[in-house]
Amino acid sequence: MSYPTPTLDAIARPTGGLAMVAMDQRESLRTMFDASGAGRVADDVLIDFKLAVADALGPLASGFLIDRHYGLDRIRDDKLLPDSCGLILAADELDQAAGGPVEETGLDGVVAGPDFDLAGVRAIKLLIIWRRDSRRAARVELARRFIDLAAERGVLSVLEPVVRATAAELADGGWDQDAAIREAARELSTLRPSLYKAQVPLAGRGSADELQRASTALGEAVTGPWVVLSQGVDRDDFPGAVAAACRGGASGFLAGRALWSDVVGAADPPRALAEISVPRLERLVELVDREAVPWSSR
Repeated sequence: MSYPTPTLDAIARPTGGLAMVAMDQRESLRTMFDASGAGRVADDVLIDFKLAVADALGPLASGFLIDRHYGLDRIRDDKLLPDSCGLILAADELDQAAGGPVEETGLDGVVAGPDFDLAGVRAIKLLIIWRRDSRRAARVELARRFIDLAAERGVLSVLEPVVRATAAELADGGWDQDAAIREAARELSTLRPSLYKAQVPLAGRGSADELQRASTALGEAVTGPWVVLSQGVDRDDFPGAVAAACRGGASGFLAGRALWSDVVGAADPPRALAEISVPRLERLVELVDREAVPWSSR
């Protein structure tokens, strides 16, 4: 059975820009707690932190991304998000060793199952690790299946390719991350997900003119509405990167670490979020309202 799919207004600001918070980290978040000195914390610590982020940042955000493992039920049952903040659910299954990066992904069979409860969910998200290797065609097919699944279930699809070099590319010195980001966009955004989530050009480093040119080049490679993520970008560089991306055609951001990474392990997370993360998000929301290309214009 197919359902009518909502528009991106479900996760957008009234201006048509998107200012969304990512809180779907799983083992990566546990590793961040460990790095903060808190050790490899239990699941309930991860859940409590995610709920604190939702409580603090949800009222400002146009969308909030979480995974099914740590906090989804509490966010829905306790109605932690206001109506102005659309719920986004991670639909990716991660191949990730403890303390290491995500090496590969697949479609979470639980979320993809016909009986999984998507009540209140406005969009689902899939991370894809993009490489120029023998699995490239299979990843395109994975993205296609994900987009079809979202349409069948009546939710939006948010596709998030993250590019990685092959061993050969690293060995011969031929790796150009920005060229790969554009190549991935040309390959995958043409599948027409509801929203394409891209890495920041130049990792957010460079002059305003350099960031603008790189963002414009990426915007020309993307089909449809797109936003940037914050992984791999210094927190202080992220606002400038978002501004450049918006001037290059982006509709905003879907970011996690740039907002709350230095709050992980704080003695009083709600207070730290209020003092540190809320002002950051407020500034970014103002930037999106001023600079972002409305999603409907793409």
